[in-house]
Amino acid sequence: MNAHAPFSFATPDRVIVIGAGVAGLATALRLAPRPVTLVTASPLGLGTATGWAQGGIAAAMGEDDAPALHAADTLAAGAGLSEPEVAERVAAAGPGLIEWLVGLNAPFDRDTVGALALGLEAAHSRRRIVRAGGDSTGRLVLETLVRAVSATPSIDVVVAQARHLMHDRQGAIAGVVCERGGTRLRLAARAVVLATGGIGALYASTTNPRGATGAGLALAARAGASLRDMEFVQFHPTAIAVGADPMPLATEALRGEGARLVNGLGAPIMAGITGGDLAPRDVVARAIFQAQARGTQVFLDCRGALGARMATRFPTVAGLCATAGIDPQHEAIPVRPAAHYHMGGVRVDGSGASTVPGLFACGEVASTGLHGANRLASNSLLEAMAFAPWIAEAIEAVPVPGAAQAVPEQPRPASDLPTIRAIMEQRVGVVRDADGLAEAVRRLMPAAEAGCDAALVGLVVATSALSRRESRGAHWRSDCPDQAPVRHTETTLAEVLSSSAVDAPAFA
Repeated sequence: MNAHAPFSFATPDRVIVIGAGVAGLATALRLAPRPVTLVTASPLGLGTATGWAQGGIAAAMGEDDAPALHAADTLAAGAGLSEPEVAERVAAAGPGLIEWLVGLNAPFDRDTVGALALGLEAAHSRRRIVRAGGDSTGRLVLETLVRAVSATPSIDVVVAQARHLMHDRQGAIAGVVCERGGTRLRLAARAVVLATGGIGALYASTTNPRGATGAGLALAARAGASLRDMEFVQFHPTAIAVGADPMPLATEALRGEGARLVNGLGAPIMAGITGGDLAPRDVVARAIFQAQARGTQVFLDCRGALGARMATRFPTVAGLCATAGIDPQHEAIPVRPAAHYHMGGVRVDGSGASTVPGLFACGEVASTGLHGANRLASNSLLEAMAFAPWIAEAIEAVPVPGAAQAVPEQPRPASDLPTIRAIMEQRVGVVRDADGLAEAVRRLMPAAEAGCDAALVGLVVATSALSRRESRGAHWRSDCPDQAPVRHTETTLAEVLSSSAVDAPAFA
């Protein structure tokens, strides 16, 4: 691998993968031996949400489990918007993907007889969460894939910011314009795969890296791609509320091992709610949000035996608690919901292809039909790895595009990210209503029109949320609490920018 190669190596037959989390790394590996240029904003292993994933990878590996049961749980969590054929196909791929990682020497946890140790998380009917290092699965899987990529000679790594997608005269994607050290660089490509992650950092409270502002979604939108179900943002219910930004996460697996959500007096928060502490994430997040709106502080109670073994079973959470001065064996952990995962994204088909020829998307940036209105816990790493080989296979049939057309050099406007994050937190959060969403649209529109990517992505989320006049999964409208007939929302940049009149100055 050549991490410092000159940019002249990008030929029209090469594939460019943008992003180096599990989606980008897995796709680059599956494309081998085809030449791949992996464009990443940070050096390999850094700046990606994959490395922060605590829970694990969902796969039907147990004797009492089956892919059909996994698919059924996925559909139930998706609240009517998960596509059955996608859920069945991804769930069926799960066991083989775990074996693929084992073949790459991923250090999965084992039980006393050497079998994979399987954990339980919310809304799963079986213990099927494959983990590594207790709650360090994301980091250890990322390290495994980085080692594999580093040993693959067909993959070149370029540390740069992707700024624009280039088209040929017929409208097919023909490459990427990147920026490194202030220099503008053109990379020609046969196809481009977006693997750029999510949008959590558009919110003031998030568990995501600060760079997770939807840059890949902005690239796709400006290239003309359709975006689907952008309103569905999953808020993890148990971010540790100690004033950090991003917020440290207390994995859902803690509740699978017996932790309980309580108020300051120790009374259960989830009493009387179907599923209790292991209800789907959207249900738990709303219960905590509503309790806090009433002035009730919420805690994750791991005291006693679970707290005593946290250092070995959940070392990441134990370390986060120690940094915050919390002893989970004797103290309950203060928690609150925070933006965690985006179910919406670039609409893709079963091969990961977008509506723009030559443009593919994998992982959180994509809307594959798996997650629907509410992602089932630990299905995200699974989805990314499942689609990687399907994308690689589809790219074999993509014709080499014509010469890339010139991209106008436009100054990038300054982004008032703190203001955008406050708007999204206050108006497009756990509980929404028409007035708040309309205000968010009015305030984000001018900056989006001026070319601010963060404002553009926030605008699409707010516009889609305003158009969905119902409550479903992670999208909850206090003014529309019932469900309407099942439908997807789908839009393009042109439709969003023409949909609302601007009657307020930017960030007024």
